Amino acid sequence: MATKKTSDKDTSKPAAKKTTAAKKSASATKKTKAVKVKAEPEKTHYTDEELEEFRTLINEKLVVAQSDYEKTMDRIMGRDTNEIDDTAPTYHSLEEGSETQSKEQLMSMAQRQQKFITALKAALVRIDNKTYGICRETGKLIPKERLRAVPHATLSIEVKNDKHRTH
Repeated sequence: MATKKTSDKDTSKPAAKKTTAAKKSASATKKTKAVKVKAEPEKTHYTDEELEEFRTLINEKLVVAQSDYEKTMDRIMGRDTNEIDDTAPTYHSLEEGSETQSKEQLMSMAQRQQKFITALKAALVRIDNKTYGICRETGKLIPKERLRAVPHATLSIEVKNDKHRTH
């Protein structure tokens, strides 16, 4: 039995040494990982090249938005038709109500379009000032993906979602 005890002791000592060596190796790995984790400083603004990319995108959207606005205004003012409705006698009063409702909807669309145009123009000013893409609440950069989808955005998606939850 004494032999077994000696062999048990001999077996356990090298195992303890392996554990210590394994701990040292794991510790060295953690230190290496910690060094790798150090990131570059967070960007505070977009480069001139990135801003020019956004300027191009915004100008394209602005042309389309202005064209849509003009078409909507033409429909409201009756400039998009060659009909003689304004000189023909009106017999259907229900149709007049429907026409009024349609004009109200068109006016609402025109107002939204005008607001969008104004926001796009404001985004161009922010590009000129090199403040484009910076969240007005947090001061951090708004991700490019969001700006490509909503080029006139002034809030990060997190801030925007928080505002919707509180209202």
